Amino acid sequence: MSADLSRALILVDVQNDFCEGGSLPVPGGADVARRISDHVVAHADDYGAIVATADWHEDPGAHFSDHPDYVDTWPVHCRVGSDGALFHPGAELAFEHVEAIFRKGLHAAAYSGFEGSTVESADHRVGLGDWLRDRAIESVDVVGIATDHCVRATALDALDEGFDTRVLLDLTAGVAPATTAAALEQLRAAGADLVGAPVLGSTEEVS
Repeated sequence: MSADLSRALILVDVQNDFCEGGSLPVPGGADVARRISDHVVAHADDYGAIVATADWHEDPGAHFSDHPDYVDTWPVHCRVGSDGALFHPGAELAFEHVEAIFRKGLHAAAYSGFEGSTVESADHRVGLGDWLRDRAIESVDVVGIATDHCVRATALDALDEGFDTRVLLDLTAGVAPATTAAALEQLRAAGADLVGAPVLGSTEEVS
């Protein structure tokens, strides 16, 4: 890669609950966390900004279920203040370069990082799209967990917000082959540049 200070890297939901041992594990999540760290260490200077998103649930209503369908409802995950909501230690080196964290889903389901916000001052929060535009970012690389859910939603919203969008699939983990394939088709159709191939799991491993 060569330096492009108009490009940002978005790390999507690299949290303990989405990795092996968490309440909603995506197979390969921990490996992807480590790969993301390697990528950031090698390429941090190639980006104009590096940010992260995080599920941050307090009471998201029907998003949580004791009998989840793994489409619209899910086991309890990423509760505010829980270990599961923390970023995975495999990505620790990456987070040394993260400039802002955009938390989402406090009281409702939220998949896209563009639904989140970060604290800029005691009385002001800013959304991801505005934060990026304020720093003259024109294009983004999207990585993280899960390819077929929050990575997909974040990349689609990045396109809708007018950013040239690339998904580095080698740095993503998908829940299931079928939903991941559908997500990739949707991303291609929307105009995302897809690079590499995601780590893939199966529905049996998360249900």
